[in-house]
Amino acid sequence: MLKKILLPLIALFVLGIGVSAHAAEKYVVATDCTFPPMEYLDENKQPVGLDPSLVKEIAKACGFEVEVQNIAWDGIFAGVAAGRYDIVAAAVSITPERAKAFTFSDPYLDIYPTILAPAGSPFAKPEDLKGKKVGGQIGNSAIMALEKVKVGAVIREYDDVGLAIEDMVNGRIDAVAVDSVVALYYFNKKAEYKGKLRIAMQFGEPERYAFVVKKGNKELVEKLNKGIKLVKENGAYDRVLSEHLGSAK
Repeated sequence: MLKKILLPLIALFVLGIGVSAHAAEKYVVATDCTFPPMEYLDENKQPVGLDPSLVKEIAKACGFEVEVQNIAWDGIFAGVAAGRYDIVAAAVSITPERAKAFTFSDPYLDIYPTILAPAGSPFAKPEDLKGKKVGGQIGNSAIMALEKVKVGAVIREYDDVGLAIEDMVNGRIDAVAVDSVVALYYFNKKAEYKGKLRIAMQFGEPERYAFVVKKGNKELVEKLNKGIKLVKENGAYDRVLSEHLGSAK
């Protein structure tokens, strides 16, 4: 009798081990929710944006799970190096310095310095900004790119790019230098500016966004690279970009 009871229990135990062994792997994803439309907090204080959406689509395509956490930028890289997070998905540009300390996935988005201007403005090339007041966020790469081309624009820096755009719409400055994703977000997704803005130009060299993992984590970066390819093939990539950026036209 005891044998008859134990055998089914042993079978269930073994089956349970088999199920556990084949459970989907779960990775902790760190993002800094202060940079819409790439990552920000929704009304429930949950991470949303292009990066969280894209990494979830990649996980779905590859058969693993992700938990997205909002982590302050100043601790995000130390956290992945220490193993507290598996992936950084936070609009991280590939740079030689970062590549020495971390492993990057294949790039998933190219970002260009962009000039956002009032609707009807005549600006078409950087030289058109000579003597014009151009705003931008302090330390932003688009402002640095504009300074690099030396067209004689009068640069005004702001703590928040939204303040620069507000000043432009109210006629206090002539244009705003921003990353292309931010330009698309304000042009397509901010209802209060509908019909008031135009994307005047892109210029300079692109930055390339990629996911970051701990140095040498070849297995995980291969999964991410496979996932980037799959979501571009199955249409999920285009859906995510359209949802968060809208049309470039």
